Amino acid sequence: MTTLRQLEYLVTVVDLGSFTKAAEVLHVTQPALSHQIRALERSAGGPLLERLPRNVRLTPTGRAMMPHARAALADAERARCAARQAAGLEAGELQIATLYSVTLGVLPAALRRWRQSHPEVGIRLFEHRHTDELIEAMNAGQADLAIGPEPADWPGSTHTVQTEELVVVVAADDPAAVSDTVSLKDLADRAWVHYMPGHGLADVLDLACAQAGFEPRVAVRTEQTAAAPALAAAGLGPAMVPDNILSKGFDGHVLRLDPPVCRTLTAYTRGEPDPLAAAFIAILQS
Repeated sequence: MTTLRQLEYLVTVVDLGSFTKAAEVLHVTQPALSHQIRALERSAGGPLLERLPRNVRLTPTGRAMMPHARAALADAERARCAARQAAGLEAGELQIATLYSVTLGVLPAALRRWRQSHPEVGIRLFEHRHTDELIEAMNAGQADLAIGPEPADWPGSTHTVQTEELVVVVAADDPAAVSDTVSLKDLADRAWVHYMPGHGLADVLDLACAQAGFEPRVAVRTEQTAAAPALAAAGLGPAMVPDNILSKGFDGHVLRLDPPVCRTLTAYTRGEPDPLAAAFIAILQS
């Protein structure tokens, strides 16, 4: 019989890439950990992990099991929190999965209003680089609520939050800084501050440039959304960013795009949102 403890052991081994490290974190002996993994593999009907010289990797059977293992652990944690809330032992926690750019842009103001109206409820954030990763995490049961671009054919509940405008940032002394607007095609010959492959904003920039008739040349790539406007302000090239991540004291020059480039953000849940999730969605929409 498969147990939550066995699923926890499996997830920990995979996340840490090592039986030794997992045993230390779980406070069990390595033989005991290996015994439980073997018991789980017998229950699953085949090997879940391939033991390599320096790490471990999931077998096809293991990859099939992992999303369900994570979802089961997440559901168990929510059940524990609900029971403790009912017993008056804790105030609760809302788990939110989102994108790095949304954490920088949309969420700070919403979280500030949330703390003012629900000071007893904590927030746990799970941040992802790309919409596909976010959708996969939500399907696996990672969080109560996801915030990001609308997922296609989502079987649960979706709620439009806001439309986010993308702008171009350049250095204050950039030739384009003589204006407050720009057409993307006028920047076709420039080398851009781009994002690493797999970053959601990399897709946004590539698609917008393709629609303008060119493929952006790359001056530098960054993994961090917050670094892009700083690099652009330093003169490395234009960067496309959500306008809501820029601070008032920002050193660079902001160009509005003509025609505008926008993306619609939604909040979505696997089923109907529970009361906490519904309350947060209302704040996002206000």
